[in-house]
Amino acid sequence: MKPAPFVHHAPRTVDEAVAALVAAGGDGKVLAGGQSLIPLLSMRLAAPGHLVDLDGVAGLDTIEVTDTHVRVGALVRHAALEAHDDAATALPLLRQALRNVAHPAIRSRGTTVGSIAHADPAGEMPAVAVLSGAVVEAVGPGGAREIAAGDFFAGPLETTLDPDEIVVAVRFGRFPAGTRTAFLESSRRSGDYALAGVAVAVQVGDDGAVATARASFVGVTPVPDLLDLGGVLGGLRPGDPVPGGVADAVAAHVDPESDIHASADYRRMLAAELTRRALGATLVETTRGAA
Repeated sequence: MKPAPFVHHAPRTVDEAVAALVAAGGDGKVLAGGQSLIPLLSMRLAAPGHLVDLDGVAGLDTIEVTDTHVRVGALVRHAALEAHDDAATALPLLRQALRNVAHPAIRSRGTTVGSIAHADPAGEMPAVAVLSGAVVEAVGPGGAREIAAGDFFAGPLETTLDPDEIVVAVRFGRFPAGTRTAFLESSRRSGDYALAGVAVAVQVGDDGAVATARASFVGVTPVPDLLDLGGVLGGLRPGDPVPGGVADAVAAHVDPESDIHASADYRRMLAAELTRRALGATLVETTRGAA
């Protein structure tokens, strides 16, 4: 199929892009990499009358690493962020997750911020945003505002953005010293959407024991959220086995749906097992994945 007819806008500045969205009167969509939006348009699951293309807007393709965050502009491709050594050193979870996003061809065009703005619960980067305490930078006719990632996702493919707001960047928070991270997912074929996935962050204190542990999931919750596993793992030391209570906590937290690929029960079991393995990976050695 082909997309329904639309008016294409090619703004050169963020202000021009916002003005185009305002003029669309709620009937506009923002295009960055297009790897999520274009398939929806082609299948006519979305049919906006106006498409605001950010590709020509200067200044949205930068990556900034500071002591507190990794800031990713709206036009930064997955592949560029995955290859950015400073970003990977500051926040290893970014590279750990990005290498699981679709296929290399899609990562070379798709954008990390676009994936977050798309708010697909089957996407990897929304889970990373929530786990890292990311902040979404949005601009609308009323000016700029910031939205905590935990408040950004309203439902599958839904966010708390206003119809005339644009996400210009996402600031991924850096974890405290001593934090180790891991990302695991399972799919039917390489590059397919995951049947289930998990991102974990485990902080080991100065005494060598686990101080905090959190997880966020892919494909098994309506929106990415946080599961605090500190009560289950607290006091554990590298090399200790992951306790069975992790599986119970994950099974109670996730809310998967059955589809043609897997039953809800299978996805729940898979999420629990992936979490156990991911946590185990963070506890192998004290330097692995340190933020």
